[in-house]
Amino acid sequence: MKLIIQMPCYNEAKTLAVALKALPRKVEGFDKVEWMIINDGSTDNSVEIAKENGVDHIISFTRNQGLAKVFMAGMDACIKFGADVIVNTDADNQYNADDIPKLTQPILEGKADLVIGERPISQIKHFSIAKKMMQKLGSWVVRKASSTNIPDAPSGFRAISRDAAMRLNVFNDYTYTLETIIQAGRKNMAIISVPIRVNEDLRPSRLVKSLPNYIKMSFFTIVRIFITYKPFEFFFFLGSISFGTGFLLGLRWLIYLLIGTERIRLPSLILTSILLLTGVFFIFIGVIADLISVNRKMLEENQYRIRKMETGNSDKNQKY
Repeated sequence: MKLIIQMPCYNEAKTLAVALKALPRKVEGFDKVEWMIINDGSTDNSVEIAKENGVDHIISFTRNQGLAKVFMAGMDACIKFGADVIVNTDADNQYNADDIPKLTQPILEGKADLVIGERPISQIKHFSIAKKMMQKLGSWVVRKASSTNIPDAPSGFRAISRDAAMRLNVFNDYTYTLETIIQAGRKNMAIISVPIRVNEDLRPSRLVKSLPNYIKMSFFTIVRIFITYKPFEFFFFLGSISFGTGFLLGLRWLIYLLIGTERIRLPSLILTSILLLTGVFFIFIGVIADLISVNRKMLEENQYRIRKMETGNSDKNQKY
């Protein structure tokens, strides 16, 4: 059994050595433990530090691609390097590496395909109140969209089985955390959460450039999740609001007509027509989107079969 611990890395020269020194070389249940860095176009000496600290595999992008794409590149590389289980952690040493055995144990016991590390968010001092609220909101959305019960969906500290890694895809450019859980839940994978510890904050979050930006990106991520994975429900909800409002306005217009008032109330009739047509349009779009999602599921299944058929190892230092 082989475990590969992967770290997305973008200009982490100040924290990378600390994070790497904390990683284990032996984990119970595994014959071999390897480390991998996914270098997201770093312009500092992160790669040199990785080599000095004995990293086994270095995957490098020539330009910065973003966390989601880097995460998926790591998944793909870990599969090619023969990983049976993959642990994803951060290069800023946010997560306590001593908890890696807690993450991998449920997979080794056959109880889970994906294990998410649950941080003590309410106790993390450097998290603002707004960030804590958005973390909880994101987790709630994921629970609703995936039919899972993961309390800390934005956590990047997670263990993934080989089979689960071959089934996952990420369409979001901002982050992979929410989307992968939703995909796993909708594909009936076994997902559990285990409490983990966090370390002292060594640098500000790269995802949270500013509070307004974080709220905006979180909002669009949540909306896109619903459109992608719950398209009919999303558009049916919008259509119902529009159609319902139009129906009530039309009923009001009809009552005035039956009463026999002198006013024609033409603007109300026009608005009623617009709202009713808009509602029908949204519901129709929901049906089309739902049919498209069925096609996407078929494509994902074909991709999974192709990944399973692929064999062979890649070079130690690979460029994309």
